[in-house]
Amino acid sequence: MTTAGSPAQQAVQTYHRARFQGDIHTAAQQLADEFRFRSPFIESDSPTGHLAGIEQLAQIIDRIDMISELYSDTDAVLIYDLHTKSPVGVQHTAEHFRLHDGRITAINLIFDAAPWKAIMATTDLETR
Repeated sequence: MTTAGSPAQQAVQTYHRARFQGDIHTAAQQLADEFRFRSPFIESDSPTGHLAGIEQLAQIIDRIDMISELYSDTDAVLIYDLHTKSPVGVQHTAEHFRLHDGRITAINLIFDAAPWKAIMATTDLETR
């Protein structure tokens, strides 16, 4: 485990805060040039590709309740409840980060995508 304020902890916390505030520039500054992102909806090798549309997500977030944060020099795990203003309500979420030299090299975002898929299917039908 790392001490409070370690480069890994600073990078992850800065990224997490910026992402959910819709601050793409600050979030992207925490990412390494060689970067990989995976989630139930997106896979990207681009440091900014996974941030496309983040402003829309930020608009439906009511709050985030952090449950646990674990840090080492090369890994971090965040577990939190994402409270949304959408029919999804609370999304239980886990994120695993890999870091190198204080920059994030990979993120694996884990959550139940089923409620989001149902909303997206309804939206798709309404826009046709």
